[in-house]
Amino acid sequence: MSLVATTEGARRWVRFTPAERMARFAVYLAGVAAIVWSARTIEIIPEFLLDAPEQVADMGSRMWPIDWRHFWPEVWPALIETPHIAAMATLLGLAMGIPIGFLAARNATPVPWLNHLARFILVATRSIPTLIWALFFVAMFGPGPLAGALAIAFHSVGFIGKMFSEGVEEAARGPIEALTATGATPMQKIVMGYWPMALPTFWSVALFRWDINVRESAVLGLVGAGGIGVALNSAIDLIQWDRVALILLTIFVVVVVIEWLVTRIRERVI
Repeated sequence: MSLVATTEGARRWVRFTPAERMARFAVYLAGVAAIVWSARTIEIIPEFLLDAPEQVADMGSRMWPIDWRHFWPEVWPALIETPHIAAMATLLGLAMGIPIGFLAARNATPVPWLNHLARFILVATRSIPTLIWALFFVAMFGPGPLAGALAIAFHSVGFIGKMFSEGVEEAARGPIEALTATGATPMQKIVMGYWPMALPTFWSVALFRWDINVRESAVLGLVGAGGIGVALNSAIDLIQWDRVALILLTIFVVVVVIEWLVTRIRERVI
């Protein structure tokens, strides 16, 4: 809002100045140009778009009725493996991310070069997608749940460490100053000062990351990293769409149950 003078000498309020209106117009124009440029770059074929509803209807008819016969011998073992991968990945991510988070927090670790090194590790692990980590560990350890758990764990380090370091930096200074006055060592200040205040952040990050890891573990099977994604990829390769529908429905139910469970745990713990 700004105050401008009219021709009659009175003043009135306007929402944006001319410079602000030009800047907004420039942003809108850049956004439209980016969309048009992207549409031309990815080479959208109009015939495929027009044919999409018919293809979706055809695929839906192939998915129904759902083939429940494959649930126990094939889908159930892979379904049990998926939360196990997510749990192992979450524990490994917490074991690596929490110490790095303390190193990244400027108040808990007042050493600039350690702060920068820790933040570099957090950015590096977070910037590499989980699928890339999975391809790397599949090449190293071979296909299986271990590769999937390690891929999710290393990707989780950046998220866990960043969120936890921010929680530590928001800790109140009073208790830390009291511990310092009593002659507490840096480790004692972390264990008895920062950690109790950052504990709600720890539980929040751990539960939220476990929820995310369950979803990611269902996808990594597409590159051979274990979990229910392996069964999904196999069904797609064999063009067994009724089986694909069963697996997709199973994934949806698991995600809903995990979301409900995490919400209940958060209400009781945090």
